[in-house]
Amino acid sequence: MSLEGIRERIERDPFARHLGIELLELSEGHSKVALTVGEGMLNFAGIPHGGVIFSLADAAFAAASNSHGQLSVALNVSISFLAAAPLGARLYAEATEENLGRRTALYRLAVTAEDGTLIALCQGTVYRTSRTVLELPGA
Repeated sequence: MSLEGIRERIERDPFARHLGIELLELSEGHSKVALTVGEGMLNFAGIPHGGVIFSLADAAFAAASNSHGQLSVALNVSISFLAAAPLGARLYAEATEENLGRRTALYRLAVTAEDGTLIALCQGTVYRTSRTVLELPGA
């Protein structure tokens, strides 16, 4: 299965596109995505909503875990928020495969600001289905 075909499929994710998330890097078991914090992403305290930070990490998680071509779906994700970022900040999320099994896989996810400040740290586990990414409707 072509990594380029998988990349094209991931780049069409409607929710990630809605948030302005960009897929910067994709290789087997690894991905890096980015977004710029916009005004509509702030919470009542004037900092990025936790859901935005989680969504950025989740987009990296989805890309890395599906990079092998086998459709993988999240079983569990835990997140620790460590710092806030200001309006206009460029944030990056990087997902790295820590363990790849036949039916499950474990990933480390880090969200950082452009200056290297660690914004959030996550761990995620996926279930690897018997389907392929490219056999999904609309592939």
